[in-house]
Amino acid sequence: MQKNPVLPAHSSLVAIGDSFTEGMSDLKPDGSYRGWADVLATRMAARTPGFRYANLAVRGKLIGQIVEEQVDVAVAMRPDVITLVGGLNDTLRPKCDMGRVRDLLTEAVERLTPACEQLVLMRSPGRQGPVLERFRPRMEELFAVVDELAERHGALVVDLYGAPSLADPRLWDVDRLHLTAEGHRRVAEAVWQTLGYEPEDPEWRTPIPATAPPGWVARRVADARFTREYLLPWIGRRLTGRSSGDGRAPKRPELLPYEA
Repeated sequence: MQKNPVLPAHSSLVAIGDSFTEGMSDLKPDGSYRGWADVLATRMAARTPGFRYANLAVRGKLIGQIVEEQVDVAVAMRPDVITLVGGLNDTLRPKCDMGRVRDLLTEAVERLTPACEQLVLMRSPGRQGPVLERFRPRMEELFAVVDELAERHGALVVDLYGAPSLADPRLWDVDRLHLTAEGHRRVAEAVWQTLGYEPEDPEWRTPIPATAPPGWVARRVADARFTREYLLPWIGRRLTGRSSGDGRAPKRPELLPYEA
């Protein structure tokens, strides 16, 4: 007689990282962000009474800031699951010391692993386009470190970079840096399945159906808006050493009960 598989029953989740984990650009009606980690927590809470969730991620954070500001806090919480996504902001900087990124990511994993039952790492998604092509070598170097650390420390790796659906520009917001609500939903599904839960969407990797591409005028209008509203301010912050996360607190800084 075949036994039923044992399903996971995690009672707590702590998410750390940058804007990707904070949830930009999955905007809620009240102006705050939801994001894949909130969606994942909602699903987990529906299965486990008393489920607790904290999200320490803050937009714009580099891996050094994540290690300095978030890792010790997550360690002290000692949850069942910790997700760590960081280092991608570093790879987008003109001057990036990949050796330092590797060392800091290694430090984070070594400190987080003993503090939870399961550490989850990710190979972040990459949007098709010139930005991905320019920084692809650094990104793939970062992902090689992620794979190496996961194998060494028993962490799970969610491969979003290898998912064709998440490369589709239609799943990215107008800032071309953050996923839409549908993109975040697919990420939540990917993490959900990687943790061992039964799939709710087995086809999350499948690309969305093709549509007619926008015309030349529409593309130029979109490019102008992107440059004015996002690219120039981003360049300005880089030149002045500022970050979009300066002075911003995490949206869920404490490990508290989370209602489904």
